[in-house]
Amino acid sequence: MTPVGPPGTSAAGPPYGGALVDRYGRVATDLRVSVTDRCNLRCTYCMPAEGLAWLPKDEVLTDDEIVRLVRVGVELLGIREVRFTGGEPLVRPGLTALVAGVAALTPRPGIAVTTNGLTLARRVGALAAAGLDRVNVSLDTLRPDRFRALTRRDRLADVLDGLEAAAASGLTRVKVNAVPMRGVNDDEACDLLSYCLERGYELRFIEQMPLDADRRWSRADMVTAEEVLASLRSRFTLTPLPGRGASPAEHFLVDGGPARVGVIASVTRPFCGDCDRTRLTADGQIRSCLFSRTEDDLRALLRGGARDEDIAAAWRGTMAAKPAGHGVNDPSFVQPSRTMSAIGG
Repeated sequence: MTPVGPPGTSAAGPPYGGALVDRYGRVATDLRVSVTDRCNLRCTYCMPAEGLAWLPKDEVLTDDEIVRLVRVGVELLGIREVRFTGGEPLVRPGLTALVAGVAALTPRPGIAVTTNGLTLARRVGALAAAGLDRVNVSLDTLRPDRFRALTRRDRLADVLDGLEAAAASGLTRVKVNAVPMRGVNDDEACDLLSYCLERGYELRFIEQMPLDADRRWSRADMVTAEEVLASLRSRFTLTPLPGRGASPAEHFLVDGGPARVGVIASVTRPFCGDCDRTRLTADGQIRSCLFSRTEDDLRALLRGGARDEDIAAAWRGTMAAKPAGHGVNDPSFVQPSRTMSAIGG
């Protein structure tokens, strides 16, 4: 990818003006906000059974601080989509208030939540009323025994209830995220798709990425997008959909449509050249990429009395230095020190 200078920018430095433009001309309009690093599951591919060392409470952004940073992003930097992540975002008591606060911004961004679904059934009504537009629910298996082994919790029924409640709540779209793992759940692709088709959920398969706490990820154990598609084609007819844009997923009509399925080939077919994301961690750090090994501290600016314009300038500087790609396929790749649960998905 060759550095370019979009209008009002220089190829070597941060852009002038409002947008979060990097030196390759990509514009970040999608903000991922991690509201907590805590989780009520202990998924084997994410964290150890005993959990991790959680952030001290005083280091986590307050509700007001999160809303202020999102407002800076929306009003001064061109953010148009906000997704709350974790950890597990629904363990944060103030999540409904956060959704309401962001829904009140002008221009109003789209608002989504990525969740494990454990408490979604009892929370989704209030979240939808507060302004939530969409929800993504993680579901790697339909088998209770596998769910218990994968998550170290016997809570599959709660996740399925959460999906059902989300679909009944009037949200724009209910998506399901599944991570196929070799020898674990890679024989369930067709069953997961059938389950989602019957209920009107949109399923996306995501290649497993090297962001686990145990540093056990291996390319050999990762099930590729092509393997998933080959499995699906044994039972369904898949028709590629054009016009992917900045979406991380490649979409396919299923049996002629209108239902569709997506695959996110983060490792084997990186989409870094079209990335439009910027990330805020629960402790107020801005990251230009999920795999960044550096981040910049907006919390210190907030608590030091900085003006909105100063925060926006620092944010622009971080994004201007965004690398061309995540580098997972480079021989020199080093996994970031933060895990997925600490960064936010």
